Amino acid sequence: MGKAKEKEQLNRILGVHLNSIHETLQALDQTADSSLEKVSWDDVIKMGEQVSKQATLVGMLCTGVAPEVKALEENMASYFNILQGFLLLSHGSTVGAGPTLSSYVNTSRKLVIDCSFRLWKESVSTYGSHNQEHKRSVPQLVGAVWDACTALKKTPATNIMAIGRAITQVAVPMKDVLREMKELKPSSSASVEASDEASVNEESEPHDSENSDDGDMGNDLSPEEMKVAQYAVAVVSDMLVVLKELIRTVTLFKKEDPDGSDNYVDSLEKLLKLCQGIGIQIDELGACLYPPQEHPAIKTASEKISGMIDEMLVELERLNVPRESFIQACTDLKRSLGRLGSELDSFTATEVFAKIENLDLTS
Repeated sequence: MGKAKEKEQLNRILGVHLNSIHETLQALDQTADSSLEKVSWDDVIKMGEQVSKQATLVGMLCTGVAPEVKALEENMASYFNILQGFLLLSHGSTVGAGPTLSSYVNTSRKLVIDCSFRLWKESVSTYGSHNQEHKRSVPQLVGAVWDACTALKKTPATNIMAIGRAITQVAVPMKDVLREMKELKPSSSASVEASDEASVNEESEPHDSENSDDGDMGNDLSPEEMKVAQYAVAVVSDMLVVLKELIRTVTLFKKEDPDGSDNYVDSLEKLLKLCQGIGIQIDELGACLYPPQEHPAIKTASEKISGMIDEMLVELERLNVPRESFIQACTDLKRSLGRLGSELDSFTATEVFAKIENLDLTS
């Protein structure tokens, strides 16, 4: 059999294996049924190590001298058998998983599958080729499989770990918003004294060592607008403390329920959604501080944040964990929101009085 026919045969066999994996993925599209036995994520990691080893063999075969078609076929069959086992185990690990944990598992699983597909497509494509550039591409794809399998060790193994990580991700853009808020400056013709009420407690405020170049945007706030910005800084700083305390509170479940607090997954997921909703409002708050400030939108965002904090407190009552520090953080945040609201009301009243004074009553 010539190389061309052997390559055609390899492509045909590979197509069968790829279709089989696709069918398995479709069959396992939903989270595993709660009646099934839960698979430990450690077992998934171990199976991933087997995928890595098999990928190494693929690289050795393809970079050697004229690999035999039969050897490639046998290796291909072994590889995809292991990959099927990996899929089944990863699916079994989602027993009792909420949407967040399932999403992390699916992302990690997809990465291993995609890298494996690319490795085998390239391996078959380079069969019989004397192009050294093609030969070098296979080891790179083997490395990609290694990385994908190694990343399994960083994948959250429980609902608690997954939701804790997701809440942490909400805090990242919030810190960026806070940094941008702090860069807002009054116009050069105005001088503003910092209000004691609007100042942020340094112990609760993230320290940011980054220095940004001063631009024109945001450097022409009036003294009144600058006060609003200072109060908004306090709100975002306090919100970051709330997130930190929520993560600490949620992780207390690790001791009480090492299997992932499956009984509390609905409450944990709701807390995460509330955090994400607050994150959206913090973005809105930051965007509205640039001149001319949009005070009605700032007030609306503040009220929504306050409402979602109330919902978080109610939801956390259902979880049997100490939450005193979280409640205190929420109390501080609500106080900052109240000060921001009062400042906005005062600003609005001042604007109304100014308009009344400017009315021409003789006309």
